[in-house]
Amino acid sequence: MNALRLALAAALTLLSSACIVLPNDVVKHDADSLAQMSEQAHKTCGAGNVKEVTRKGFECK
Repeated sequence: MNALRLALAAALTLLSSACIVLPNDVVKHDADSLAQMSEQAHKTCGAGNVKEVTRKGFECK
């Protein structure tokens, strides 16, 4: 019974500790999106008036 519990605990640990690896092109696309959004935020909000920039949008102060 203890061996079964140990095996089950080990299996659950392995399944819950998986990591996600993104290909380089996805990371590059995100960096490009962030750079474009930063440029647009600077143009729209003005220098020093940008509160937050993400790859999907931005917020002015």
